[in-house]
Amino acid sequence: MKLGKELAELTAGIDQLYRATPRSDGFLDREGLIPVAVAPVEPRPLSGYQEAVEALTSLQKRLDGEAESALRRDYLAEMIDSLLALIATFGEEEISFADRVRRQIRVDTQLINDAVLDGYRATIREKLDEMCFSGGGLAEDLARWEAKVRVPVEAVLETMRELTLEARQRVTATMYPMDDQWMEPEGVRATPFSAYCDYPARKVLMNLDFPYTRFALKHLATHEVFPGHLVHLALRERYAAEGRMPLDGAQVVTSSASSALFEGIADNGLAFLDWIEGPEDELGIALQRLRSALRCNAAWMMHAQGKSLDEIVPVVATGGFQDQVTARSRLAFLGHDLRAPFVYAYWCGDMAVDAVWKTVPRERRSEFWAYLYGNMHTPRTLAKHWTL
Repeated sequence: MKLGKELAELTAGIDQLYRATPRSDGFLDREGLIPVAVAPVEPRPLSGYQEAVEALTSLQKRLDGEAESALRRDYLAEMIDSLLALIATFGEEEISFADRVRRQIRVDTQLINDAVLDGYRATIREKLDEMCFSGGGLAEDLARWEAKVRVPVEAVLETMRELTLEARQRVTATMYPMDDQWMEPEGVRATPFSAYCDYPARKVLMNLDFPYTRFALKHLATHEVFPGHLVHLALRERYAAEGRMPLDGAQVVTSSASSALFEGIADNGLAFLDWIEGPEDELGIALQRLRSALRCNAAWMMHAQGKSLDEIVPVVATGGFQDQVTARSRLAFLGHDLRAPFVYAYWCGDMAVDAVWKTVPRERRSEFWAYLYGNMHTPRTLAKHWTL
């Protein structure tokens, strides 16, 4: 627990250094490096980033002798390296975008290849045919389906509320008692996200500028609330308070080693709840994964290949069957330096959790969830330390 407490204090100190640099008053800048902490942490006073590097390096050297388990040793080693990479970007040192993705998000993914993307498109075609949306091209038939199932903007919040209530019932029945937890949907506009879990305020902010199908809202109810971010953070808050989780588990650290599993847990919420109901949901998952993968490719095109947003938007819009206005709005945060590699946390985190989840027999689900929610993970530690 001592290493976790020291890491948490160091990370809070780095967050203070980051926030001390003048930036805009925009939403993403206000979040800082640690947008949410579910337990009080006293930041370690730091004179500058060099002192932070020295402290992290010193902590790194103690892992073999002091880490409570092999899982903690491996996780802390990855988390410390991700913070060192973040500090390099804060100090405007030379670091490639590939290294930022590899060291911060802890994945080797660069561009998601056409075979993967075309696999999602083949599933979308198959499911459209099952629902009798056929006769035209894929883009045309998908547009007809999305138009038919789109939720009117005036009904978005109430539909989200209904789906979130059902998600809570399912979580309580099969995973964790959560009847005392809630997150109220609230409409916002002109924000760089489709939905946002405001854990301290217990609100899920819904961008009403975006179009939503019923599946999209079902996905967001499970991703942002039950069994996604709200459940994950509520458990981490409880475990940290009870001394069952080290203090670093109380912090959400942006674009770090913990990011992929934070998003991956949330993106697998429908699977955890056995709530994938027929071709409409199967299509929705394939479409969501296609668009998530394309946003990774957009980040790579911008930051590794030097392409402009004007060059990227038509590629992503066409490949993901979106209009260019919607596609552009979903890429708005790519220009934010801290957030630039974060987009990989979604698709790569989804794939990392999905790969292990598929191996878990039904009778071991509770054991897996305890392992997943009760420990801090990277994609590597999740796969390495789960025993079949």
